[in-house]
Amino acid sequence: MRAGLKWMFLIIGTTIGAGYASGRELWQFFGHESGLAILLFAVFFSMSCFVIMKISFQRKSTDYLPVLRDIVGNKLTGIYDVMIFLYLFTTTVVMLAGSGATGQAFNISYWWGVLVIVIALILLFSKDISGILSMNQFILPLLLSGLIYILLLFTFDQKLPLFSHWHEQRNWTAAFPFTALNILPLIAVLGAIGNKVHSKTEIWVASLGSGLILGGISYIYNNSLIQIADELLLYEIPLFAILKEYPFQMLIFMSILLWFAIFTTAASGIMGIVTRLQSHWNIPLWLLVLLTLMVMVPLTTVGFSTLITYIYPIYGLLNLYVLTRLLLYPIWNKLDKKV
Repeated sequence: MRAGLKWMFLIIGTTIGAGYASGRELWQFFGHESGLAILLFAVFFSMSCFVIMKISFQRKSTDYLPVLRDIVGNKLTGIYDVMIFLYLFTTTVVMLAGSGATGQAFNISYWWGVLVIVIALILLFSKDISGILSMNQFILPLLLSGLIYILLLFTFDQKLPLFSHWHEQRNWTAAFPFTALNILPLIAVLGAIGNKVHSKTEIWVASLGSGLILGGISYIYNNSLIQIADELLLYEIPLFAILKEYPFQMLIFMSILLWFAIFTTAASGIMGIVTRLQSHWNIPLWLLVLLTLMVMVPLTTVGFSTLITYIYPIYGLLNLYVLTRLLLYPIWNKLDKKV
Protein backbone atom coordinates (compact mmCIF):
# COMPACT_ATOMS: atom_id res chain seq x y z
CA MET A 1 0.00 0.00 0.00
CA ARG A 2 2.77 2.42 0.93
CA ALA A 3 4.66 1.75 -2.30
CA GLY A 4 1.42 2.12 -4.26
CA LEU A 5 0.81 5.53 -2.69
CA LYS A 6 4.36 6.54 -3.67
CA TRP A 7 3.61 5.79 -7.34
CA MET A 8 0.18 7.41 -7.01
CA PHE A 9 1.80 10.66 -5.88
CA LEU A 10 4.28 10.41 -8.75
CA ILE A 11 1.38 10.08 -11.23
CA ILE A 12 -0.55 12.98 -9.67
CA GLY A 13 2.60 15.11 -9.47
CA THR A 14 3.18 14.51 -13.17
CA THR A 15 -0.40 15.54 -14.03
CA ILE A 16 -1.08 18.45 -11.64
CA GLY A 17 1.22 21.08 -13.07
CA ALA A 18 1.00 24.72 -14.00
CA GLY A 19 -1.84 24.20 -16.45
CA TYR A 20 -3.94 21.94 -14.23
CA ALA A 21 -3.48 23.48 -10.78
CA SER A 22 -3.99 26.99 -12.11
CA GLY A 23 -7.29 25.96 -13.72
CA ARG A 24 -6.20 27.06 -17.19
CA GLU A 25 -5.93 23.54 -18.63
CA LEU A 26 -9.28 22.40 -17.14
CA TRP A 27 -11.09 25.44 -18.54
CA GLN A 28 -9.46 24.90 -21.95
CA PHE A 29 -11.02 21.43 -22.30
CA PHE A 30 -14.07 21.31 -20.04
CA GLY A 31 -16.23 24.21 -18.82
CA HIS A 32 -20.02 24.00 -19.22
CA GLU A 33 -21.78 20.63 -19.67
CA SER A 34 -18.69 18.56 -18.85
CA GLY A 35 -19.66 16.43 -15.85
CA LEU A 36 -19.77 13.22 -17.88
CA ALA A 37 -16.53 14.17 -19.65
CA ILE A 38 -14.74 14.41 -16.28
CA LEU A 39 -16.18 11.07 -15.13
CA LEU A 40 -14.98 9.41 -18.34
CA PHE A 41 -11.58 11.06 -17.90
CA ALA A 42 -11.22 9.50 -14.42
CA VAL A 43 -12.04 6.03 -15.82
CA PHE A 44 -9.79 6.35 -18.88
CA PHE A 45 -6.96 7.77 -16.78
CA SER A 46 -7.03 4.87 -14.29
CA MET A 47 -7.14 2.30 -17.10
CA SER A 48 -4.23 3.95 -18.91
CA CYS A 49 -2.09 4.17 -15.77
CA PHE A 50 -2.76 0.50 -15.02
CA VAL A 51 -1.68 -0.65 -18.50
CA ILE A 52 1.44 1.55 -18.54
CA MET A 53 2.54 0.43 -15.06
CA LYS A 54 1.83 -3.23 -15.81
CA ILE A 55 3.99 -3.15 -18.96
CA SER A 56 6.69 -1.19 -17.13
CA PHE A 57 6.64 -3.75 -14.28
CA GLN A 58 6.84 -6.70 -16.68
CA ARG A 59 9.73 -5.15 -18.63
CA LYS A 60 11.55 -3.90 -15.49
CA SER A 61 12.24 -0.79 -17.56
CA THR A 62 14.50 2.13 -16.61
CA ASP A 63 13.34 4.44 -19.42
CA TYR A 64 10.17 4.73 -21.50
CA LEU A 65 11.31 3.15 -24.80
CA PRO A 66 10.48 -0.54 -24.00
CA VAL A 67 7.06 0.50 -22.67
CA LEU A 68 6.36 2.70 -25.68
CA ARG A 69 7.31 -0.14 -28.05
CA ASP A 70 4.76 -2.42 -26.40
CA ILE A 71 2.00 0.19 -26.60
CA VAL A 72 2.32 1.54 -30.16
CA GLY A 73 4.21 -1.30 -31.86
CA ASN A 74 7.65 -1.42 -33.49
CA LYS A 75 6.69 0.55 -36.62
CA LEU A 76 5.52 3.66 -34.76
CA THR A 77 7.96 3.56 -31.84
CA GLY A 78 10.46 5.90 -33.52
CA ILE A 79 7.79 8.51 -34.31
CA TYR A 80 6.31 8.47 -30.81
CA ASP A 81 9.75 8.44 -29.22
CA VAL A 82 10.40 11.81 -30.86
CA MET A 83 6.88 12.98 -29.94
CA ILE A 84 7.31 12.09 -26.27
CA PHE A 85 10.67 13.83 -26.13
CA LEU A 86 9.25 16.99 -27.75
CA TYR A 87 6.16 16.83 -25.54
CA LEU A 88 8.20 16.57 -22.35
CA PHE A 89 10.46 19.35 -23.57
CA THR A 90 7.66 21.79 -24.46
CA THR A 91 5.53 21.08 -21.37
CA THR A 92 8.56 21.53 -19.11
CA VAL A 93 9.08 24.90 -20.81
CA VAL A 94 5.43 25.62 -19.90
CA MET A 95 6.24 24.77 -16.26
CA LEU A 96 9.24 27.11 -16.24
CA ALA A 97 7.08 29.85 -17.75
CA GLY A 98 4.43 29.10 -15.11
CA SER A 99 6.99 29.68 -12.35
CA GLY A 100 7.79 33.05 -13.90
CA ALA A 101 4.07 33.91 -14.15
CA THR A 102 3.54 32.99 -10.47
CA GLY A 103 6.36 35.36 -9.49
CA GLN A 104 4.82 38.16 -11.55
CA ALA A 105 1.59 37.87 -9.54
CA PHE A 106 3.59 39.23 -6.57
CA ASN A 107 5.49 41.85 -8.58
CA ILE A 108 8.61 39.68 -8.62
CA SER A 109 10.64 39.65 -11.84
CA TYR A 110 9.59 36.95 -14.32
CA TRP A 111 13.21 35.82 -14.65
CA TRP A 112 13.65 35.44 -10.88
CA GLY A 113 10.68 33.06 -10.94
CA VAL A 114 12.29 31.04 -13.72
CA LEU A 115 15.73 31.05 -12.04
CA VAL A 116 14.36 29.71 -8.74
CA ILE A 117 12.77 26.64 -10.38
CA VAL A 118 15.88 25.97 -12.49
CA ILE A 119 18.14 25.92 -9.42
CA ALA A 120 15.63 23.77 -7.48
CA LEU A 121 15.49 21.20 -10.31
CA ILE A 122 19.29 20.91 -10.50
CA LEU A 123 19.49 20.39 -6.72
CA LEU A 124 16.66 17.83 -6.82
CA PHE A 125 18.42 15.63 -9.38
CA SER A 126 21.76 15.78 -7.60
CA LYS A 127 20.36 12.76 -5.67
CA ASP A 128 19.31 10.80 -8.76
CA ILE A 129 15.57 10.03 -9.23
CA SER A 130 15.13 9.06 -5.55
CA GLY A 131 14.98 12.81 -4.85
CA ILE A 132 11.80 13.29 -6.90
CA LEU A 133 10.08 10.30 -5.24
CA SER A 134 10.83 11.63 -1.75
CA MET A 135 9.71 15.13 -2.73
CA ASN A 136 6.36 13.90 -4.12
CA GLN A 137 5.51 12.00 -0.92
CA PHE A 138 6.00 15.19 1.09
CA ILE A 139 4.63 17.89 -1.23
CA LEU A 140 1.64 16.19 -2.92
CA PRO A 141 -0.50 15.53 0.19
CA LEU A 142 -0.05 19.19 1.18
CA LEU A 143 -0.83 20.41 -2.34
CA LEU A 144 -3.92 18.23 -2.74
CA SER A 145 -5.25 19.15 0.72
CA GLY A 146 -4.79 22.87 0.02
CA LEU A 147 -6.43 22.71 -3.40
CA ILE A 148 -9.40 20.65 -2.17
CA TYR A 149 -9.82 22.98 0.83
CA ILE A 150 -10.01 26.19 -1.22
CA LEU A 151 -12.33 24.63 -3.83
CA LEU A 152 -14.73 23.25 -1.20
CA LEU A 153 -14.59 26.55 0.70
CA PHE A 154 -15.50 28.45 -2.47
CA THR A 155 -18.26 25.91 -3.25
CA PHE A 156 -19.87 26.29 0.20
CA ASP A 157 -19.38 30.07 0.42
CA GLN A 158 -21.02 30.60 -2.97
CA LYS A 159 -23.62 27.87 -2.28
CA LEU A 160 -22.76 26.18 -5.57
CA PRO A 161 -24.79 23.08 -6.55
CA LEU A 162 -22.50 20.21 -7.57
CA PHE A 163 -24.97 18.09 -9.55
CA SER A 164 -27.52 20.53 -10.93
CA HIS A 165 -26.77 20.19 -14.67
CA TRP A 166 -26.29 16.44 -15.16
CA HIS A 167 -28.93 16.40 -17.90
CA GLU A 168 -26.68 18.71 -19.97
CA GLN A 169 -23.60 16.79 -21.15
CA ARG A 170 -22.90 17.89 -24.72
CA ASN A 171 -19.16 18.27 -24.04
CA TRP A 172 -18.61 14.60 -23.08
CA THR A 173 -16.16 14.03 -25.97
CA ALA A 174 -13.64 16.35 -24.25
CA ALA A 175 -12.69 13.35 -22.08
CA PHE A 176 -10.73 11.83 -24.97
CA PRO A 177 -8.31 14.68 -25.88
CA PHE A 178 -7.91 15.67 -22.21
CA THR A 179 -6.94 12.13 -21.17
CA ALA A 180 -4.74 11.75 -24.24
CA LEU A 181 -2.96 15.00 -23.37
CA ASN A 182 -1.81 13.54 -20.06
CA ILE A 183 -0.80 10.10 -21.37
CA LEU A 184 2.62 10.77 -22.94
CA PRO A 185 4.28 12.19 -19.82
CA LEU A 186 2.93 9.21 -17.84
CA ILE A 187 4.52 6.77 -20.30
CA ALA A 188 7.81 8.63 -19.90
CA VAL A 189 7.71 8.81 -16.10
CA LEU A 190 6.21 5.40 -15.30
CA GLY A 191 8.46 3.78 -17.88
CA ALA A 192 11.48 4.96 -15.87
CA ILE A 193 10.42 3.22 -12.62
CA GLY A 194 9.52 -0.31 -13.87
CA ASN A 195 12.54 -1.82 -12.12
CA LYS A 196 11.39 -0.31 -8.80
CA VAL A 197 7.81 -1.69 -8.81
CA HIS A 198 7.57 -4.99 -6.88
CA SER A 199 3.93 -6.13 -7.04
CA LYS A 200 0.66 -5.74 -8.93
CA THR A 201 -0.97 -4.43 -5.74
CA GLU A 202 1.16 -1.29 -6.08
CA ILE A 203 -0.15 -0.88 -9.63
CA TRP A 204 -3.81 -1.19 -8.55
CA VAL A 205 -3.40 1.30 -5.70
CA ALA A 206 -1.55 3.83 -7.88
CA SER A 207 -3.85 3.67 -10.91
CA LEU A 208 -7.22 3.62 -9.09
CA GLY A 209 -6.16 6.16 -6.47
CA SER A 210 -4.82 8.69 -8.98
CA GLY A 211 -7.92 8.41 -11.20
CA LEU A 212 -10.33 8.91 -8.29
CA ILE A 213 -8.43 11.87 -6.83
CA LEU A 214 -7.87 13.67 -10.13
CA GLY A 215 -11.46 13.01 -11.25
CA GLY A 216 -12.89 14.38 -8.00
CA ILE A 217 -10.72 17.49 -7.96
CA SER A 218 -11.35 18.14 -11.66
CA TYR A 219 -15.12 18.02 -11.15
CA ILE A 220 -15.18 20.41 -8.18
CA TYR A 221 -12.63 22.74 -9.81
CA ASN A 222 -14.52 22.89 -13.10
CA ASN A 223 -17.79 23.52 -11.27
CA SER A 224 -16.18 26.48 -9.48
CA LEU A 225 -14.74 27.93 -12.70
CA ILE A 226 -18.16 27.80 -14.40
CA GLN A 227 -19.48 30.23 -11.77
CA ILE A 228 -16.82 32.84 -12.57
CA ALA A 229 -16.63 32.23 -16.33
CA ASP A 230 -17.12 35.91 -17.18
CA GLU A 231 -14.07 36.93 -15.14
CA LEU A 232 -11.60 34.35 -16.45
CA LEU A 233 -10.53 36.49 -19.43
CA LEU A 234 -9.00 38.95 -16.96
CA TYR A 235 -6.75 36.38 -15.28
CA GLU A 236 -3.62 34.66 -16.55
CA ILE A 237 -4.14 32.10 -13.77
CA PRO A 238 -7.87 31.29 -13.19
CA LEU A 239 -7.20 30.09 -9.62
CA PHE A 240 -6.54 33.71 -8.65
CA ALA A 241 -10.08 34.63 -9.80
CA ILE A 242 -11.42 32.19 -7.18
CA LEU A 243 -9.05 33.53 -4.51
CA LYS A 244 -9.82 37.23 -5.02
CA GLU A 245 -12.60 37.18 -2.40
CA TYR A 246 -10.35 35.70 0.28
CA PRO A 247 -7.65 37.16 2.57
CA PHE A 248 -4.26 37.97 1.06
CA GLN A 249 -2.63 35.31 3.26
CA MET A 250 -4.64 32.61 1.50
CA LEU A 251 -3.53 33.98 -1.86
CA ILE A 252 0.09 33.68 -0.76
CA PHE A 253 -0.45 30.15 0.59
CA MET A 254 -2.16 28.93 -2.59
CA SER A 255 0.44 30.62 -4.78
CA ILE A 256 3.17 28.70 -2.97
CA LEU A 257 1.22 25.46 -3.49
CA LEU A 258 0.69 26.39 -7.15
CA TRP A 259 4.43 26.84 -7.55
CA PHE A 260 5.04 23.40 -6.04
CA ALA A 261 2.51 21.92 -8.50
CA ILE A 262 4.52 23.52 -11.29
CA PHE A 263 7.74 22.21 -9.77
CA THR A 264 6.57 18.58 -9.44
CA THR A 265 5.47 18.44 -13.09
CA ALA A 266 8.67 20.10 -14.28
CA ALA A 267 10.62 17.52 -12.28
CA SER A 268 8.63 14.66 -13.85
CA GLY A 269 9.21 16.07 -17.33
CA ILE A 270 12.93 16.46 -16.74
CA MET A 271 13.07 12.91 -15.32
CA GLY A 272 11.52 11.50 -18.51
CA ILE A 273 13.95 13.46 -20.69
CA VAL A 274 17.19 12.73 -18.83
CA THR A 275 16.50 9.01 -18.22
CA ARG A 276 16.03 8.69 -21.99
CA LEU A 277 19.18 10.72 -22.74
CA GLN A 278 21.24 8.61 -20.32
CA SER A 279 20.78 5.63 -22.62
CA HIS A 280 22.84 7.58 -25.18
CA TRP A 281 25.20 9.64 -23.00
CA ASN A 282 26.61 8.19 -19.82
CA ILE A 283 27.12 11.45 -17.92
CA PRO A 284 25.92 12.48 -14.44
CA LEU A 285 22.19 13.08 -14.11
CA TRP A 286 22.54 16.60 -12.67
CA LEU A 287 24.73 17.64 -15.62
CA LEU A 288 22.15 16.38 -18.11
CA VAL A 289 19.50 18.35 -16.19
CA LEU A 290 21.63 21.50 -16.30
CA LEU A 291 22.26 21.24 -20.05
CA THR A 292 18.58 20.56 -20.78
CA LEU A 293 17.43 23.54 -18.72
CA MET A 294 19.95 25.85 -20.41
CA VAL A 295 18.27 25.07 -23.75
CA MET A 296 14.74 25.50 -22.31
CA VAL A 297 15.02 28.83 -20.50
CA PRO A 298 15.13 31.13 -23.59
CA LEU A 299 11.92 29.49 -24.91
CA THR A 300 9.87 30.56 -21.86
CA THR A 301 9.41 34.06 -23.30
CA VAL A 302 6.45 32.87 -25.44
CA GLY A 303 4.06 33.30 -22.47
CA PHE A 304 2.32 30.89 -20.12
CA SER A 305 -1.31 31.02 -21.29
CA THR A 306 -0.23 31.22 -24.97
CA LEU A 307 1.75 28.00 -24.67
CA ILE A 308 -1.14 26.15 -23.02
CA THR A 309 -3.75 27.52 -25.45
CA TYR A 310 -1.95 26.30 -28.57
CA ILE A 311 0.32 23.42 -27.53
CA TYR A 312 -1.96 21.37 -25.26
CA PRO A 313 -4.94 20.86 -27.63
CA ILE A 314 -2.60 19.88 -30.50
CA TYR A 315 -0.86 17.24 -28.39
CA GLY A 316 -4.18 16.05 -27.01
CA LEU A 317 -5.38 15.24 -30.53
CA LEU A 318 -2.06 13.66 -31.60
CA ASN A 319 -2.10 11.38 -28.57
CA LEU A 320 -5.56 9.94 -29.25
CA TYR A 321 -3.99 6.95 -31.01
CA VAL A 322 -1.89 6.18 -27.92
CA LEU A 323 -4.98 6.44 -25.71
CA THR A 324 -6.87 4.07 -28.02
CA ARG A 325 -4.02 1.56 -27.85
CA LEU A 326 -3.97 1.75 -24.05
CA LEU A 327 -7.72 1.36 -23.58
CA LEU A 328 -7.82 -1.57 -26.03
CA TYR A 329 -4.42 -2.96 -25.02
CA PRO A 330 -5.54 -6.55 -24.29
CA ILE A 331 -7.06 -6.78 -27.80
CA TRP A 332 -4.10 -5.09 -29.54
CA ASN A 333 -1.65 -7.27 -27.64
CA LYS A 334 -3.33 -10.51 -28.74
CA LEU A 335 -3.51 -9.33 -32.38
CA ASP A 336 0.18 -8.31 -32.35
CA LYS A 337 1.19 -11.71 -30.97
CA LYS A 338 -0.79 -13.52 -33.72
CA VAL A 339 0.86 -11.39 -36.40
